[in-house]
Amino acid sequence: MNKPIRTISIFCLLLFLALMLNATYLQYYKASSLDNDPRNRRVVVASYARERGAILVGRTPVAESKPSDDQYKFQRTYAQPFKYAPITGFFSYYNQTGIEQKQNDVLSGDDSLLFVTKLVDLLSNDASKGGSVQLTIDPDAQTAAFDGLSALPGDVEGSVVALEPRTGKILAMVSLPTYDPNKLASHDLSSVSSSYEALSQDPSEPLLNRAIQTRLPPGSTFKIVTAAAAIESGNYDASSQVPGGAEYTPPQTDNVIDNEGRDCGTGRIPFAQALENSCNTTFAALANEVGAEKMAEQAEAFGFNSHYLDDLGPQAESAFPTDPNLSPAFVAQTGIGQYEVAATPLQMAMVAAGIANGGTVMKPYLVDEVQSPELDVLKKTEPSELSQAVSASTASELTKLMVSTVDDGTANPAAIPGVEVAGKTGTAQSGQDNVPPYAWFVSFAPADDPQVAVAVMIQKAGIPRDEIAGGVYGGPIAKAVMEAILQ
Repeated sequence: MNKPIRTISIFCLLLFLALMLNATYLQYYKASSLDNDPRNRRVVVASYARERGAILVGRTPVAESKPSDDQYKFQRTYAQPFKYAPITGFFSYYNQTGIEQKQNDVLSGDDSLLFVTKLVDLLSNDASKGGSVQLTIDPDAQTAAFDGLSALPGDVEGSVVALEPRTGKILAMVSLPTYDPNKLASHDLSSVSSSYEALSQDPSEPLLNRAIQTRLPPGSTFKIVTAAAAIESGNYDASSQVPGGAEYTPPQTDNVIDNEGRDCGTGRIPFAQALENSCNTTFAALANEVGAEKMAEQAEAFGFNSHYLDDLGPQAESAFPTDPNLSPAFVAQTGIGQYEVAATPLQMAMVAAGIANGGTVMKPYLVDEVQSPELDVLKKTEPSELSQAVSASTASELTKLMVSTVDDGTANPAAIPGVEVAGKTGTAQSGQDNVPPYAWFVSFAPADDPQVAVAVMIQKAGIPRDEIAGGVYGGPIAKAVMEAILQ
């Protein structure tokens, strides 16, 4: 064999080996990720040809597949689209989001949990069906949250999250503005494309789940984290005297922090008065007493700077600065939920739930059960502990302070007759001249046997700038959600 032929032969052999290696890589190593890629049209088309499982709230489907008379055989439908869209997401030819994406293997029938079902279907020559996913959502709490947030004036941007403190179950998750996933699940692909384009370009971002994807300064609701750090230091309890006064100037700065006219006394004042009146001077001073490092440790113990939600995504991590040498001027701002502190509504609900649960923060979850097409339980989520944020004694002292804030302070709009409620308001500055403050509210009830913890975040609404307050607008929403659970 002459040299040119030998060279060509070797070159062809190398090409053949490269082809085999690439085929092996794609069909073995990359098979799973390619199969799960929402852009994979072959998988989506195949899914349309069989009955996809339902997404259930209780026993009621909020997403299900119904027979259609076109080439795709089944049409995905959403019975209460606007209320549940941020959770269910949508299943379309172009893309999938929310639970539809996260639980796609179960819903499409491809999950290994459904192996026996698929085998029986194969042997009996029946069409394969997907499994169902039952959510942790309480329908009454979800309705109360959705109706309460929707009733605010103007074009509302905000979110409500409710948790069961002892387990971490997500009882309600609402985000506004919302959208109709039925339009994105249509078999009219031209219409779907137009609808998705319009939603994607909408400046109000209706496709955004603000409960887990929007981080904003939590303002005064973060003061319960600062209070937790102060009590954990061993220097304070609910009956202590804390720094008060009309103004506080942190070390190394001339920037003055004031209380915007609230009664915060002079010198030392009762801890309860400081939280009831949401005294900036108190919590800015306490943050500097505790120090940057301990403040960061306390925030992270509640879940800041970490990922904890597996059932839905993407989850934005709530943020707290971790520089141990942070300037006292900035540490003071973190103590009142400003500077670089940013939280999602889910995060602030977890703070309230952690205190309600004796200091233990449970990992939040949204999928309660995975079920067969016949609704037999194949897998049930077991509650798991995320962290021990504070001691049980500290949680008890914080609860006393938060109850006092509802009974005699700014959180009074969440008061429920005959029920002891713990709560805290928040109004956070946006840092932009043309953007109004954000209104927050967190609470839990009953204080002595907590069944529900709630966070309300109002990013935008038709409310005059000088009337924006977490207690006035967020309190009644939190109250309605708590009452829905407690009734």
